[in-house]
Amino acid sequence: MGRARSTGGADLPAFLQAAGHPVRWRLLGELARSDRQVHELTALLGEQQSLVSYHLGLLRKADLVRTRRSAADARDIYYRLDLTRCGHLLATAGAALHPALHYTPPAAPAPTPARVLFLCTGNSSRSQMAEALLRRRSGGAVEAFSAGSKPKPIHPDAVAVLAERGIDLSAARPKHLAEFTGERFDRVITLCDRVREVCPEFPGHPVAAHWSMPDPAADPAGRPAFDRAADELTERIEFLLHALAAGPDLETS
Repeated sequence: MGRARSTGGADLPAFLQAAGHPVRWRLLGELARSDRQVHELTALLGEQQSLVSYHLGLLRKADLVRTRRSAADARDIYYRLDLTRCGHLLATAGAALHPALHYTPPAAPAPTPARVLFLCTGNSSRSQMAEALLRRRSGGAVEAFSAGSKPKPIHPDAVAVLAERGIDLSAARPKHLAEFTGERFDRVITLCDRVREVCPEFPGHPVAAHWSMPDPAADPAGRPAFDRAADELTERIEFLLHALAAGPDLETS
């Protein structure tokens, strides 16, 4: 009879090390839905802030969670889950147990009809790019809109960056969020920390999410900042399409 090969000395996969605690798992679940501040996470989990901060620190150390200071109040910090890195780590975690369990990310779902509103302060770059990118990526199945609390002209670098990606933004116009306050949406996504604080209620209680993104127009790097914003929006929109396909009940269960 052959001798059994022990796997007892194998290291725990990185994702399991990072996520394998009830508090951290719940933090990952909340951050998968929206960027959050620590006091919001404390309220959602019903835990002490010191405990939540401790576990957020471990998730940051594992590079699963990123932070950026709020543009509305530099004393506040937004936490964002790196879903792409979660996917990479999950892909190897199953294979560490058995080759047949190697995780394969699901194919992009067929676009689900929905109405999505993107908001930022100026409606001049981030929200305009998000609207155009989602509309193109969904083939028009998702009705995408954008607006701002203090609209200003579309930034030429936003137009140029999307033109390189095959999207014509030249005819876009800035819109005040008051144009949409009586309309129904499936999702309302704020991209600006300032507009999040003044975002009105919309009929039908749409799913609300916050993507805390810096204003590329305020970045001294200039044009490269708009490329980074478009890249981040493209990544987030891919995950948004999966969430829309799952539906609000499945996504929040």
